[in-house]
Amino acid sequence: MRVVIQRVTQASVTINGTVKSSIGNGMLILLGITHEDNSEDIDWLCNKIVNLRIFDDENGVMNRNIMDAGGDIIVVSQFTLMASYRKGNRPSYIYAAKPDIAIPLYNGFCASLSTLLGHPVGTGEFGADMKVQLLNDGPVTICMDTRNKE
Repeated sequence: MRVVIQRVTQASVTINGTVKSSIGNGMLILLGITHEDNSEDIDWLCNKIVNLRIFDDENGVMNRNIMDAGGDIIVVSQFTLMASYRKGNRPSYIYAAKPDIAIPLYNGFCASLSTLLGHPVGTGEFGADMKVQLLNDGPVTICMDTRNKE
């Protein structure tokens, strides 16, 4: 699993002109899933995310996690994060999981994150043409990959 985490002051996902999810302060997470991912990847990544100290404390130091900051999360499936760009100029998505694998893992990721956060996370819609808007705060953008846990 690969994620791009963006600290935001606001974010939303719109599908066919209708806002599916929107948040104020928190995180927008783009999630890429490969066919090798499993529930252990979900557990590791979700724990890392909720404990990631990227929110400012009273002294302006990034020392608070999402729960300390009282923030919200939106998770958007993003198969293009798994792009291979080694040959030519047209990305290949052979490492992106097919829907029969990716959808249950995406749903499991969102459920686990919601449980750890203590309230539901916003979502996009797997496979939909989504319009994602955000106001990156900082900017703070963190990339994580479960293949690089050490």
